[in-house]
Amino acid sequence: MTQPRNKVVIFLGPPGAGKGTQAERLAREEGLTKISTGDILRDHVARETELGQRVRPLLDAGQLVPDDILIALIRAYLAEMEPVRVIFDGFPRTGAQAQALDMLLEELGAPVTAAPLLEVPDELLIERIVERGRQAAARGEAVRSDDTEEVARRRQQVYREQTQPLIDYYAARGHLRQVDGVGTMDEVYARIRQALG
Repeated sequence: MTQPRNKVVIFLGPPGAGKGTQAERLAREEGLTKISTGDILRDHVARETELGQRVRPLLDAGQLVPDDILIALIRAYLAEMEPVRVIFDGFPRTGAQAQALDMLLEELGAPVTAAPLLEVPDELLIERIVERGRQAAARGEAVRSDDTEEVARRRQQVYREQTQPLIDYYAARGHLRQVDGVGTMDEVYARIRQALG
């Protein structure tokens, strides 16, 4: 049996575009590991590793974890993987993180395969997010604090400011794959698969 090849996918898209759901499905069907830096951080804290002890006070204080620590965490995580088959969802968030991740992946001989960007018009994103809050309330569940129109609009603005440099970064390297994020989950997923070849 041939060893599966390295595959590194960076999911991009605004809040409410359905990245998380699509990334989980792709991970399941392609045999990829979905990487959430938040999950890795919490795991290190729980295991009380050296890195975990460094980040615990930052997390407890609600501060952002510095890029060098995040990259060290990802390095430790990926170093145990052979081959490297991952989906990043929610990382990198800045150009500096993207450059650091690229350098690490090159070292590991597992460069970025593709960076699919789920594109959904702002007004539809706001509708989706507010509807998600409405449905949670109807089921008697706690509504996420960011599932309000005001917060959703602010998050869209922050996303545009912070993520545009990332989009430009991956486009310049030929990794960006623009995907129409409007339609049923199956339709969007089919477009993602097509974009990834």
